Amino acid sequence: MKCHKAIPRPFLFCCLCLAVNSFVGAQTITDSVLNIPIGGNSWRADADTTGGNITNDGIVNWTNATAEFTTYIRLAKKGTLKIWLNGKIANGQSSLNISINNLIKRVAIDGASFADHYAGDWTITDTGYIAIKIKGIKKTSSYYADINSFKIAGTAVDAQTAYVKNNDGDFFYWGRRGPSVHLSYMMPEKMNVEWFYNEVTVPPGNDVLHSYFMADGFGEGYFGMQVNSLTERHILFSVWSPYKTDNPGVIPDSQKIVMLKKGDNVHTGEFGNEGSGGQSYLLYNWKAGSTYKFLMKAQPDGSNHTVYTAWFFAPEVNKWQLIASFSRPQTNTWLKHLHSFLENFEPEQGTITRKVLFTNQWIADGTGKWMELNKARFTVDNTGAKGYRMDYAGGTDGAAFYLKNCGFFNNYTLRNTLFERSVTGKVPDIDFNKLP
Repeated sequence: MKCHKAIPRPFLFCCLCLAVNSFVGAQTITDSVLNIPIGGNSWRADADTTGGNITNDGIVNWTNATAEFTTYIRLAKKGTLKIWLNGKIANGQSSLNISINNLIKRVAIDGASFADHYAGDWTITDTGYIAIKIKGIKKTSSYYADINSFKIAGTAVDAQTAYVKNNDGDFFYWGRRGPSVHLSYMMPEKMNVEWFYNEVTVPPGNDVLHSYFMADGFGEGYFGMQVNSLTERHILFSVWSPYKTDNPGVIPDSQKIVMLKKGDNVHTGEFGNEGSGGQSYLLYNWKAGSTYKFLMKAQPDGSNHTVYTAWFFAPEVNKWQLIASFSRPQTNTWLKHLHSFLENFEPEQGTITRKVLFTNQWIADGTGKWMELNKARFTVDNTGAKGYRMDYAGGTDGAAFYLKNCGFFNNYTLRNTLFERSVTGKVPDIDFNKLP
């Protein structure tokens, strides 16, 4: 660590805004500090994406005066927060505003090598997430600065401060996506579960771009609905191959997922990158606020294959629609490990909160005898388990289970909490023989 150089006189200008302090001067880092990488904890806030962006190395190519960048950290203590910017500029000098809770302080950046530049200290009056905002004010060269990280210290900083610490395991990507959250349904141990039924409602305003609201998860695949773009939404059903790879092109023919049949207007193919296997999706413009029904079936065929079939019921259509039926080789099982989950699959959307309700879960054996499931265990992926992101929650909402993630809200749910919703007694009204 080194002292910040004396502030050049041209940048010692007066600011009339009451919320702004002028340059705070040099400050040696003497406290125990935490290093907050920009690459895993920050987003560009404005709609324009030219002239400055976030990479794994931090803020680069920053020329746009309208660009504003926000870094999120979660503090477990109140107190004083001191901040240094680790930055450089190839030539010239720049002036940046750093703000927390609308209190703005100014820092000068100069020097062609990365160095720590003291921004000032803030009094933090509550625990939870804070947003550290950076905006360029003045520059004498073509760009403002490259910013690699923040360093933070003070009485508000301790070992429970939550942030993405490093990029080991590609966690800058996963951390910016935000935590995925899950409900694992409690099932009877001795039951050949052939059918799994679930109802899903996305509350109005929670159909956030690039969200996956997964209704019927099982040991070998998943089935739910996505927001894929501003104009496109999918009902997605996938089954993993028993061959472990992220590249579907290398799966031996003997271990490929085979599509047996598919519904009208359903697209089928293969998927990769998060395991590999067979995939199908229906383009369907489902609506937030409406309740959709999902039905999953698994049936061993007696030749070491299991056939998985998925149906979808939309109130707008008022009938069950076949999505697809897949045969999975080297598999002889009924439905197991039933679960639902909520994920954001686009890092740029990791700052937006979404919530989903799951109601009226039922399972049935081959005789068609239904049993209601009303207990579920809440879990979170490794992004949450490591304590890198703490904006995750789950629980009960009336007769529904719910999941919630992203957006840096403060109240999180303890992992492995077991929840029990009130039973509905609403047995699914399905004639299996009339399913398409």
